Amino acid sequence: MSKVRVAIIGVGNCASSLVQGVFYYKNAREGEFVPGLMHTNLGGINISDIEFSAAFDINKTKVGKDLSEAIFAEPNCTEVFQKDVPHLGVPVQRGMTHDGLGLYLKEIIEKAPGPTDDIVGILKDTNTDVVVNYLPVGSEMATKWYVEQVLDAGCAFVNCIPVFIAREKYWQERFIERGLPVIGDDIKSQVGATILHRVLTNLFLDRGMPIERTYQLNTGGNTDFLNMLERARLDSKKESKTNAVKSQIERKGKHIDDCNIHVGPSDFVPWQKDNKVCYLRIEGKHFGDVPMNLECRLSVEDSPNSAGIVIDAVRIAKLAMNKGISGAIEGPSAYFMKSPPIQFDDNEALRLTEEFIANHSLEKP
Repeated sequence: MSKVRVAIIGVGNCASSLVQGVFYYKNAREGEFVPGLMHTNLGGINISDIEFSAAFDINKTKVGKDLSEAIFAEPNCTEVFQKDVPHLGVPVQRGMTHDGLGLYLKEIIEKAPGPTDDIVGILKDTNTDVVVNYLPVGSEMATKWYVEQVLDAGCAFVNCIPVFIAREKYWQERFIERGLPVIGDDIKSQVGATILHRVLTNLFLDRGMPIERTYQLNTGGNTDFLNMLERARLDSKKESKTNAVKSQIERKGKHIDDCNIHVGPSDFVPWQKDNKVCYLRIEGKHFGDVPMNLECRLSVEDSPNSAGIVIDAVRIAKLAMNKGISGAIEGPSAYFMKSPPIQFDDNEALRLTEEFIANHSLEKP
């Protein structure tokens, strides 16, 4: 019951950090502090209980390789903090392309030959519990195609990208019909640009300081930022990141015009590789209507910053499966994701997530 069989869609930098992280912390003792994880033992599921069952990609440099090799293949460029990843016996299968390969990614990625593999059959044959979606931003059709495969295979789904699945009633009902849980949408990093912006926004509002204008500008050098140079693929990402911040203002009964809030990726800087730099500014007024502003700069390695969040998310998805809970898992989605079905403030989302773990633990009598 405690084992979690995880399949990955898209073997990029985020997948690399996830796989590395599972082996980096595989011997973590119960109760040991691990940066980025809620608990080493989460509801009776340890980090070492996560097993990788399948992986899908379209890149010629990755398809056919064992997952342990593919996570280090070009154009992946994230930091290698766990070189010793054992051979997993998990070949990267040929996935579906659809709209997953954008204009700029086509310049650096050569598609592997051959047809799309039998995704449903592979997920069933490998006894996969949870599927993690790491497709490129803007992969609307590809994501929805994969969701159909996940539903047919009877797996839980963790949606790490801003294609809206968990927050949409249609997909919620589809997962409920199949008795399957979904957590999404668009992963919120451990301490990244979005969570920092949300916390500072709530600080201003809780201290009685209205926000007049704010922006968040991000640069990076990985394939995610290269892909988002294609502005048409950026719409859902901007919506997700903007709503993650704007929702906190509206929850406090305040308002900000769309022209006064700008949140989103701004440029691709190749030499930054997987390092993301965020420039954040908030303008407001304090007592006496005297103006003030805050500016800060955040620099993080992008992919490891979200890997621990996914480790927790897949374990909670497994808890939900074990207890027969289906549809969108609201509390954990709000804690882990930028665009959940319901936006809570982060303290409330944390409380709801801890309650979910306590109430559905495998160790609970």
